[in-house]
Amino acid sequence: MTTHAQSERRMLCDELERRGPDAPTMCAGWATRDLAAHLLIRESRPDLAMGVLLPFLRGRLEREHRALAGGDYRQLVARVRDGAPVWHPARLPAVDERVNLTELFVHLEDVRRASPGWEPRDLGAELQSVLWRALRRIARLIFRRSPTGVVLVAEGHGRYAARPPGKHGTVVVRGAPGELVLFAFGRASVARVELQGEAADVAALRAARFGV
Repeated sequence: MTTHAQSERRMLCDELERRGPDAPTMCAGWATRDLAAHLLIRESRPDLAMGVLLPFLRGRLEREHRALAGGDYRQLVARVRDGAPVWHPARLPAVDERVNLTELFVHLEDVRRASPGWEPRDLGAELQSVLWRALRRIARLIFRRSPTGVVLVAEGHGRYAARPPGKHGTVVVRGAPGELVLFAFGRASVARVELQGEAADVAALRAARFGV
């Protein structure tokens, strides 16, 4: 059974191969080789991946990241294409879909949208629905530090109150589910969404940083 996560992985690796190791991405300071190294560590080295959160592991994480990014690029992308190791729960399609879909979708767009002339993909109704459900599961966590209230509106899919108003009012963020996912994951500069609310509230939301 082919899942959406598997399809996104295949297209991401195709794009990484096509662009080569030194192409820009939407991840600040990262070329395509750095993004591929990040993906491999995330799946195959959970002991190091925790270095994002645990300062005492950060040095080891950075050294391994540099080593992978500086190695054979084609081999690196091939390892990402192979997916999680055999011992990893994400080898199960249902787990892969739940834990990897948004990650792979966002990083594919990180590569696509970093160069001029990009256009949004036609994701299809099913993938848009799956992305909307995935975003709703994690939206409150992502927007927990938002200075404004946040209501996500995906036309044809529904609306979701991700954050109640605090010192600022509420901002309504409208867009297709895929674009809302990109906005939520910090890609506001390339996410095709519409923000509605008081000017000061919209500015505060645009300036905020989100994350899980």
